Amino acid sequence: MAFQDDPYPEHQGFSIEDILWAVGIWSVILTLTPAIAFYLLMVA
Repeated sequence: MAFQDDPYPEHQGFSIEDILWAVGIWSVILTLTPAIAFYLLMVA
C-alpha cells in the first residue's frame, strides 16, 4: 500500500512489500513458463 504523501522519505522507492510482490510474480512466471512450453510441445 503506497501513499502519495508519505511522511517518511525512507519508505519511498522499493519497500519490503514491493520486493516480495515482485519476487512472487516472477516465481510464478518462471514456474509456469517451462510447464506451458512443455505442454505446447506435447500438444503440437
